Amino acid sequence: MENIIYKEESYDIIGCCLEVHKELGSGFLELVYHEALSLELDLKSIPYEHEKELKINYKGVELKKRYFADFICYDDIILEIKAVNELSKVHQSQVLNYLKATNFKLGILINFGAKSLEYKRIVK
Repeated sequence: MENIIYKEESYDIIGCCLEVHKELGSGFLELVYHEALSLELDLKSIPYEHEKELKINYKGVELKKRYFADFICYDDIILEIKAVNELSKVHQSQVLNYLKATNFKLGILINFGAKSLEYKRIVK
């Protein structure tokens, strides 16, 4: 069986997201889910940084434009959350760009906006 990168960490993060979705359901603004998820990550003692600034380099020059990841968990996993009807390729591309900017290997894209929680692991 193939090794899954950050399997246990992903399981813990997605579990927190499931708990938030179970409590709140869909329909809230993304900022509400940000706050609730921060509380849930704290309750589960998952280390994270919220609204982490990501620097972008081009040919060795740091660009002025910055990205801001919703969460960086365990110092190595990008967690990007949405509250939309359905996830799109644009959302996946956003996470891929964050992975390129950081050289991280895993991003998790979460959608709280659907009736059931949607998530996608994106591996670089």
